This record gives sequence, structure tokens and C-alpha cells, in this order.
Amino acid sequence: MPTWTPDTPGLLRLPSGRLLRGRGVLNPLPPGPHPDFGLYLLGRPPKPLPWETRWVRWPDFRLPADRTDAADAFREAWQRCADERVELACAGGRGRTGTALACIAVLDGVPAAEAVGYVREHYSRHAVETPWQRRFVERLGRPDR
Repeated sequence: MPTWTPDTPGLLRLPSGRLLRGRGVLNPLPPGPHPDFGLYLLGRPPKPLPWETRWVRWPDFRLPADRTDAADAFREAWQRCADERVELACAGGRGRTGTALACIAVLDGVPAAEAVGYVREHYSRHAVETPWQRRFVERLGRPDR
């Protein structure tokens, strides 16, 4: 299976070494190998794609409509990126995608209070666009969530 290279656009390397690609579906598909699995964070289902997908209903600038489903989707993406090419995408590739990447970084061991900064440093400085998205990530680290 061809892998993504460090210069693949939108690539985030988690502390464990696992790789995820973030992107905006409104942008052209980046060159190189297609994902094996895509997690799409959109207000409506994505258009059919030639790889396996999962959709989380997540309106723009908001939080996931079903947070339990979103948490399950994040765990699936984290597990699969151990040996598959996994893509996360929303419309622009910043707010919802950045929030999901930060949540997955928490699953990978990044402290919840540091996850947004980690994703902004290693993926996009514009990741996680709203205060409630930031709080959503930070709550992942609390035992009472």
C-alpha cells in the first residue's frame, strides 16, 4: 500500500507516529494516493467517493449533532490510521477538521488542554475556529465529560 509522504498536503503526524490527512472538500483533491478511509464532518452527507467513508453530521461553525457518534468516529479514525491512510475533511478544512484532529490527538496522548495548540502548530494555524470547538476538545480530557 503506497503511503503518504511527509510533504503530503494537510498531513498531521501524531506523537505516536500515526498520520492523518486533513483537508477541505471544497478544495481540489491533493495529488498522491487516495485515502483508504475518510471521515467527513459536514452538515449533509458527502458526495460518493471511491473509498470507504463515514459521515458525522456537523454544521459549520458548530459542534457535532451527535457527540457520542462523533467520539466513536474519532476512535475509529485513530485506530484505522495505525495502518491505513485516513482523511478527515469538512468544507474548508479548518474548524471542524481541526477540532476533530485535536480530539484524535487527545486519543493519541496529547493532553486535552494542549491539543488545539498541537494541531495549530503541526497542521494549520487556523485550526479550531470557535471558542465552543476549543472547549469541546478540552472536555475530552475530563473524567466527568
